[in-house]
Order: sequence, then structure tokens, then C-alpha cells
Amino acid sequence: MAILGTLLKKGIKLRENLEQEYTSPFELQKQELKDLMITASQTEFGKYYNFPVILSQFRRGHNTFYQAFKSTVPIHDYNKIYKDWWHLSLKGAKNICWPGRIKYFALSSGTSEASSKHIPVTKEMTKAIQRTSIRQILSLSKYDLPSEVFAAGILMIGGSTHLNKKGSYFEGDLSGIQAARLPFWFQHFYKPGKKIASNRVWDDKLNEIVRKARDWDIGIIVGVPAWIQILLEKIIEYYEVDHIHDIWPNLLIYVHGGVSMDPYRKGFEKLLGRPIYYIETYLASEGFIAYQAMPKRKSMRLVLNNGIFYEFVPFEEKNFLPTGEIKPDAQTLLIDEVEEGKEYAILLSTCAGAWRYLIGDIIRFVSLEESEIVITGRTKHFLSLCGEHLSVDNMNKAIELVSNEMNIEIPEFAVAGIPHQSLFAHHWFIGTDDKVEEEKLKERIDHHLKELNDDYAVERSAALKEVLVTVLPVDKFYQWMEMKGKVGGQNKFPRVMKSGQLEEWTKFIA
Repeated sequence: MAILGTLLKKGIKLRENLEQEYTSPFELQKQELKDLMITASQTEFGKYYNFPVILSQFRRGHNTFYQAFKSTVPIHDYNKIYKDWWHLSLKGAKNICWPGRIKYFALSSGTSEASSKHIPVTKEMTKAIQRTSIRQILSLSKYDLPSEVFAAGILMIGGSTHLNKKGSYFEGDLSGIQAARLPFWFQHFYKPGKKIASNRVWDDKLNEIVRKARDWDIGIIVGVPAWIQILLEKIIEYYEVDHIHDIWPNLLIYVHGGVSMDPYRKGFEKLLGRPIYYIETYLASEGFIAYQAMPKRKSMRLVLNNGIFYEFVPFEEKNFLPTGEIKPDAQTLLIDEVEEGKEYAILLSTCAGAWRYLIGDIIRFVSLEESEIVITGRTKHFLSLCGEHLSVDNMNKAIELVSNEMNIEIPEFAVAGIPHQSLFAHHWFIGTDDKVEEEKLKERIDHHLKELNDDYAVERSAALKEVLVTVLPVDKFYQWMEMKGKVGGQNKFPRVMKSGQLEEWTKFIA
């Protein structure tokens, strides 16, 4: 039975989609915060910050409630909310930031922190993620897709679905927590199935999937680009075929997230027998934030009525320290106060007990009318040694342009800012298995960045004196990830290397 038909037979309604379509973003978000605060008003957090008093302001002027909320509840990053509140939930205490005891914690894969973060995942958050996933599946009706795609399976490659029992709670990848609560009707479509998905040894899991590949009819693949590309290469090699469509003729959709698809696209398309649709999602350990709702758009629609309240912090020096940490008195805006084309960091308040929580991503609005965004980087993953303000978005685009221009694949790269003589330089580490001249590569990357970023162009004639390029085999990047214990479907290589990481990385490649 086709998955769209199954959803409709199970009584899945389009009410949430229609509500978001016909209600103003401000009203949806106001109601969302109100619902969250009512639910959490008798928690330790709600009592400490006097939620009932803030709730009394919801009947007053346009955004009186928000002034009361942000003047009472402080901004939190992970370290602050963990130290002040979440560590109590981890010890088994009830009613800390959300009603009840937290039974699941997602281990955030992160690219910059050495140790994993423990992100609470409540029953309400699990249901919210499932609801948004269903909305995304229903949005496929807007694509011109043959019915065979909806009858085929969905291959989802995440981390291990095995969860570790730790006293009063379970910990593991978010994909594992979600897999433990998959609706029974979805299990017919879900591949590789619970047994293979629970394998904690990444290479063994991939090999099991390869061996089973020919038995499955896959129409949709979900996962991080680097690991999906590795899997498809393994399948093609194992069965000695020309491309993946020789194995999965109905494959037509690739759902990706976590990192930009741009650096991987050239290599990925060599593995296909025909074009497919690429659909981007924004699913973090803290919640399902946005998804690509329309074909032929690169933007994603924020989910405004499903367990998350958003605040937006202009990504400017007045709000952030040079290291990327947010200032306690940072300016914060509601969704009706943002502007198209400007970059913002996001704060989340969620049905998992995050409150004014800095998730660390930078987004840009491309349509206020439809609440559509693109991710442009991370608060700590940008380079501005001397005012060049180089975002991950700039880097991804430059690499994509260079790949096409020189006809080479560059699936992985990283950049570090370093001292150079009395001023500064950028050191690029480029992962490619194609033959390439480092000097030419350096010149083309530099050229495209100057065209993409005016501040960079100015600083290249001032304080940013040099660009260095080191070319490495792609596998070197994955070996380093393996050494760090970050192999698997939810892990990605850091695009910007800070000093400690850079020292470790340079020793490794030496």
C-alpha cells in the first residue's frame, strides 16, 4: 500500500498545514509560547521564573507578553541550561523544565565540542517530530511523482538505534529514540529495519545494508550526504552495476540535512542513472525546525505550530562575542520583527524543556510571507579574523563553483584562520581524490570568495595576507572522524577549525 494512501487511511489530517497557511506567523507563535508556558507553569523552571505572572500578560497589548517573557527568562546556551537545570533531569529529578521525568536524552553529534551534549527528548517532542515528518511526506503531493515512489520503501540512515540504559534514562542518537517509537503502520516502509539499524558498528551496519540492498525497493533515502554517498558507492561496487538505479529503479527522492548538499552534489550525481529530487530538512536533536515544502526551492519552511517557539538574534557584533558566544543582553526579535535577507541566530523554547535556548545555527529569511529560511552557518563556525565575515554559506558556494569549474569532486573541506607574519591567513584543507594543482585551486577559491563576499575582498588587500591550500585524500577526513569516535549517520566534519582542533588535525595529517 502506498504511504500517502496509508496516511490518509489512518486519518492523518491536513489541519496543521492549513492552520499554518491561513494564520499569521505571529499569532501561531504567540499561541505556541502560551501553550508551552501553561504546560510548564508548575515545573521548577516555571515556578522560579514565575510563568503565571508572564501568562497574565498574554491578554494585553500586541507583544506585552513577549516583553515580560524576555525580561524575566534569561538566554541559555547548552552549558548554562545544563548547569542550572538539565543536570537535575539527568539525575532522575521530576518536573524540572518540563512536566514529569525525562526518560530519553539525545546525544548531540556536534562538530565543535569534544564531548556529547545530553539533549532532553520528551514524549511530546517525539510526537511533534513525527507530526512534522508526516507533514513533509504529505508535501510530496506537490511534486510530479509516479505512484511507484509512494509504494516503495524509505531507507533512513542515522546513527545506531541502540539506546544505552543509564540509571533512570536511556541515551543515544535521536534517530534511535525516534525509531524506538515508530508508529506500527510506518514499519512496513522503514528500511533497513530495527535489527540492522540497532547495530552500533558503523562499517558492519553499512555492509549489512549492502547485502540486503537488492531485496528492497527503495523510493526515498534519508541521511547525511557524506555517509549516504559512501553507502551508494559500496552498493554499486558490490553488485558491479553502473549506478544505483540499476538496484533501486524507483529511487526518486533524497532527503538530506545537517550540512549543505552543495559540495557533495557533483560526486553524488555520478552515482545516479537519472535525476532525482533533493529535499532539505532541518531536524536537530532539539526539534524538527523546518523542511523544504515546495519543489524547485532551496528554502525551508519554519514549523510554527508544533511545539517550538522561536526568537531571532541579529548575527552582529553587538550581540555576539568574537568566539561566537551570545551576549546576555543580546537583542532578540519575534517572527513579525525580522527582515528578509538578514542573518539571525535562533533561540528555541520547546516541548522538551528548552527555554530561550541558543541552538547555534545561523539562518536567513528568504520569504517572510511563507516563513521560509536557509541555513547559512553556525555561530561558532565562521571566520572573521580581521573583518572578513566569511560564513559557511560562502565557503560551500565557493567550493561548489570551483568543483564545477575545474571538473573535480570536493566532498570534504575545512578552513582555519591562522597568524601570518604580523597579520593573518586562511588555511584550506581540501578533500579530493582527483588530481589538482594546489596553486590553481587556491587562486580559484580566493577568486570566488572575493566575488561572493565584499568584506573578504577588502581584507584580502589589507590584513588577510595569504590563502594556503593543502590537498588531501577524502578518506583522510573520515579516518579522523573515526579516530574521534564520530563515525556514523549523524556526524559531520567541521567546516571551520578552531585552534585546539587545528593542532590535533595537523598532527594527524602529518
